[in-house]
Amino acid sequence: MKYREVVIFNGDTYTVPQNIQRIDHLATHGWQLRYGGTKLFSDHTSDGSGAAASLEAATKELLKRIAKLPAPSRLQQKPNHNKTSDLPVGISGPIVRQRRGGRVRDCSLAVLLPRYGQPARRVNVYIGTENTYTVERFQEALAKAVEMRERAVSAYETATTRAMRAAGREMRANLR
Repeated sequence: MKYREVVIFNGDTYTVPQNIQRIDHLATHGWQLRYGGTKLFSDHTSDGSGAAASLEAATKELLKRIAKLPAPSRLQQKPNHNKTSDLPVGISGPIVRQRRGGRVRDCSLAVLLPRYGQPARRVNVYIGTENTYTVERFQEALAKAVEMRERAVSAYETATTRAMRAAGREMRANLR
């Protein structure tokens, strides 16, 4: 888990895990947990003397949430408003190209497969040539592309949750 140094308004410095933010605004002083929803842990003081206790409470709640909730997904959930096709997120096309030396153009869909800890992989799903392209073949290729994307997203989210829980266990061990 990533940590950062935070200096609060009274000059005290704290090492804070990701997903916890400092809120210092007018009469509100505390740590806000941002994991599976938000929750403010107030200092209950105006001089910042309760910041350590509220950070500890926020950290304990973070560890509880990491242990029981899935990790938040950073993957795009809805298509971009600039997307001109009705295809789902992560799928684009149909892409028509003519290979060097080829006489007939072929058509495929491009599928972006997320992988945890690695760059995403781009895979092409073949539809057909300009002579064999049909709406049925397009629908079959689209169903295959959607299924590939869903499997990759599921594996990505599982790996993300597994990594976050391992980081939570490590963080808990370090706090002891």
